[in-house]
Amino acid sequence: MAGTDKTSIDKTSTDWKQELSPTQYRVLREHGTERPGSSPLNDEKRDGQFLCAGCGQPLYSSETKYESGSGWPSFWAPLPDAVATSTDYKLAYPRVEVHCARCEGHLGHVFEDGPQPTGLRFCMNGAAMTFVPEEESKDKET
Repeated sequence: MAGTDKTSIDKTSTDWKQELSPTQYRVLREHGTERPGSSPLNDEKRDGQFLCAGCGQPLYSSETKYESGSGWPSFWAPLPDAVATSTDYKLAYPRVEVHCARCEGHLGHVFEDGPQPTGLRFCMNGAAMTFVPEEESKDKET
């Protein structure tokens, strides 16, 4: 699996706290949730990629982003091998938690009420991600 070598991410809580904003740390490392509607990534409409704010792993393409009305950036599919899931029992019912396949940072949850072709809604915390517009990605390749 290209780009998902977890052994390359060996950081302590202190390291993460120094590298991330307090909100990013709370979301990515403590499984927090940002307030709905608080992320500028909700309104991001440019072509590009959404990356893990913790390790830079590409997670989602703008091609799979859609407006779910949930207040969080939503996608109908991640990039191949970009995310992993586990069961979250923090509420009265189990949910499927989504985390970065590389650094294991908490991203959000996936629900089965999304659009086709997958029928999934990857409801992500904007604080857990950064965005790189396509034109910047192309500039870095040259």
